[in-house]
Amino acid sequence: MLTEDIEYRADGVRMIGQYVVDDTKPGRQAGVLVCHEGPGLTEHTKKIAARLAGLGYAAFAMDYHGDGKPLANPADTMARLAPWRADPTGIRARATAALAVLKARKEVDPARLAAIGYCFGGTTALELGRSGADIKAIVGFHSGLATARPQDAANIKGKVLVCIGADDPIIPPEQRADFEKEMKAANLDWRLQLYGGAGHSFTNPAADGRGMKGFFFHEATDRRSWNAMIELFNETLGEI
Repeated sequence: MLTEDIEYRADGVRMIGQYVVDDTKPGRQAGVLVCHEGPGLTEHTKKIAARLAGLGYAAFAMDYHGDGKPLANPADTMARLAPWRADPTGIRARATAALAVLKARKEVDPARLAAIGYCFGGTTALELGRSGADIKAIVGFHSGLATARPQDAANIKGKVLVCIGADDPIIPPEQRADFEKEMKAANLDWRLQLYGGAGHSFTNPAADGRGMKGFFFHEATDRRSWNAMIELFNETLGEI
């Protein structure tokens, strides 16, 4: 297994992401861009990329804060994300640059690309799709669904899956309803899967230690949502 830290520039900022691929596998592989949670690129995200590589995908865990380092202070995270929520241009540019890094790798089939993300990383994957990127699948796990430019959903080329905890305190039913309207208006192939008993960050075992109400790991939902992603990948990228 090849694991490589890759430095690149996006939106005028130096980024460091991690690329993982089984470089012994013959032929070109489907590529998956992995977008990290709001605080930044952590070992949790890198493990997800490695897990995908173990299944036969070429995975690039992108960086959207800079220098490949997570933000230590939650207040800094909120301050960083707020402008992108108001205007997604910047986060789209950062995701587009990261996708270009993945697409350029010799092991990657540029015609079979997907983007997945967690928390604001899920928002990032959706905004990448709204920018018109040529990706076959978009998957968001406990992802923010709101956007300042819902009309841009008409630019989405791939199929969409979002996996949301029914008890997520920051993705209320109203936001889910608006997302449904957005997807329907764009006439997309989409699915929203709602998981009972799950809150925010249900994929991350470290969530329990944050002391934030409604943020907790939920093993069953983590497993079921992963399987839903693989089902979509088999449908859009071809079975591994």
